[in-house]
Amino acid sequence: MTKKTPIARHGRLRSPHPLRAVATTALAAVAVLGISGATLGAYAAWDVTRSIQTVSLVSDQEAAAAQASGADGADIAAAAPAISAIDGGVNLLLVGSDSRTGQGDAYGDDEGAELNDVTMLMHIAQDHSSATVVSFPRDLVVDLPECPEGGGYTAPINESLGQGGLACTVLTVESLTGLSIPFAAEIQFNGVIEMSNAVGGVPVCVAEVIDDPFTGVYLEPGTHPLKGADALGFLRTRHGVGDGSDIGRISSQQVFLSSLVRTVKSDSTLTDFGKLYGLAKAAASNMTLSDRLASPDTMVSIALALKDMDLSKVTFVAYPNFAADWVPEGKVAPDTEAADILFAAILADQPVAVAAPGGVASVVDPASPGAPDAAAPVDPSAPAAPADPSAPVDPAAPVDPAAPAPGTVLADGSTLLPDSVKGQTAADYTCSVGNE
Repeated sequence: MTKKTPIARHGRLRSPHPLRAVATTALAAVAVLGISGATLGAYAAWDVTRSIQTVSLVSDQEAAAAQASGADGADIAAAAPAISAIDGGVNLLLVGSDSRTGQGDAYGDDEGAELNDVTMLMHIAQDHSSATVVSFPRDLVVDLPECPEGGGYTAPINESLGQGGLACTVLTVESLTGLSIPFAAEIQFNGVIEMSNAVGGVPVCVAEVIDDPFTGVYLEPGTHPLKGADALGFLRTRHGVGDGSDIGRISSQQVFLSSLVRTVKSDSTLTDFGKLYGLAKAAASNMTLSDRLASPDTMVSIALALKDMDLSKVTFVAYPNFAADWVPEGKVAPDTEAADILFAAILADQPVAVAAPGGVASVVDPASPGAPDAAAPVDPSAPAAPADPSAPVDPAAPVDPAAPAPGTVLADGSTLLPDSVKGQTAADYTCSVGNE
């Protein structure tokens, strides 16, 4: 990306919104409509959907076509194909707003423009065999498109929500990734509390003390079942994990999300009417959905697509980035070369593979299933363990000529991502690392 107009900056230093990719369970929750009795399911559908707030979401291409044909947003939404008919899989954008409006006094005053401090893209493969979730750092400097309230300049991606709402953030991510995004959802603080309560809590591994006076989070090493305000605080903490940056917080949040997916799939949540109904209600009461996503049929289709997916094929990654001299201190620039490999795989509807699980604020859990036993004798003929992705790279070290290059399609059909793309799968047991 070339340097463009000066970057607009915000003076506020606010604790951003937690990772709302609890959306996997939010959407899965409404599968209650498809697995319960007809009468109870009909009531659940009515009771859940009557609480949902919706917003029109139209892509650039659709807007141009609609203007030419005289169609309005409702006509476009009504003509949307079924999930199973969408070519190339499903793209859904999950946005976490930092707005305090209607959230009580627990999160501070609501002042200034609304920011999307969490922006995540979920891609579900057309054959429902894999899913990729990409987190965009709030400080990622991008080109904001023209939107109803502004735009058309270069700024951190979290300014897009204030320039035209959810639709503007969708346009921004579409422009950055080259993908079409027909579905989107926005959630606020209270939604995370209610949804973590509905699922019964999420076990989170902590490798080092997490102590963050800004969010009130203090966790000793070990595994902690987090729900309610504790889950919210963990997902919000930036100063308490990794290097204190938003990049570190993303990798720590992936620890939570991976455990959440495992929890939902292992404790019969997806076949428990009470839990599903609670999740659906919590989501509906605290989310704004694009009009296409608000359809019960659409939500059920997405939920059922995720229900039987292999954990090793659910991959969480952070958008690749780097510090550049043309962005303000504390902001990051897009690593477009690595991103091109990531989004080419998504566009081709292929699963992705990270070089090694972990990131700035997460490490592999030594007690996880399949982890090497420190007391066991070492087999000298065994292949070497993957390198620590957070360790510094020695430029003088020899390159293994047998190692596959980034972009290579591996034997399992997944595309190998560059080392700079950090993340993990839902099958990877990892622990959050405190910020010393």
